[in-house]
Amino acid sequence: MDALEAIQTRNSAARLRGSVEPGHLEQILKAGFRAPDHALLRPWRILVIEGEARDRLGALFAQAKHTHDPSLSTEALTKVKKKPLRAPLILVVAARLVEHPKVPEVEQILSAGAMAQNLMLAAHALGYGSMWRTGSMTYDQIVAQGLGLEPNEKMVGFLYVGQIEGNQKALPEHDPEHFVTRW
Repeated sequence: MDALEAIQTRNSAARLRGSVEPGHLEQILKAGFRAPDHALLRPWRILVIEGEARDRLGALFAQAKHTHDPSLSTEALTKVKKKPLRAPLILVVAARLVEHPKVPEVEQILSAGAMAQNLMLAAHALGYGSMWRTGSMTYDQIVAQGLGLEPNEKMVGFLYVGQIEGNQKALPEHDPEHFVTRW
C-alpha cells in the first residue's frame, strides 16, 4: 500500500484480535520514529504491552478507578479490567518532555502525537487495524506511575493494534472546502 492510500483509507477499528508479527511490530515502530522532531530531541517513549501484560494493565486501570471512586461495583471494576483485552497489542505513546530554548513543550507533545499517527498508518499499511484510545486512564497519575513513566513524561494515548474483526465502519467523505481557507 502506498503512503497516500494508507493515509486516505486508515480508519479506527474497535474490535481487534489475533496477533501482530514481531517483524511487523519492528516496522511499525520504525515508522513511528520518522515523526517530526524539532532539534532531534526524540521526545517520545513507547511501551509495548501484549500477552499477560494486558492483564496487568487492566489491574492497574481497576486500581486507579477504585482509588478515585471506592464505591464502584465489582462488576464495574471487572469491566475496566477487561479493557486492555480488546486488542492483542497495545502501544502506549508518551511524550518525554525536556527543557529546550527553541522547542516548547507543546511541540514535543505534538511530535509524540505525530509518532502515534505514524504508528497507526504503518499498522494499516501492513494490514492491521488500530484504535487510538485516550480517556481518563491516559491522564491518571496512578496509571502513569504504574507504567513506570517519569514525571517529565505525559501519555498521549493507548494505541490498540491487531487484526480487524468484523466489518469496518464507512469512511466519511470530507470536502476540503469546508476546512480550508485560502488566505
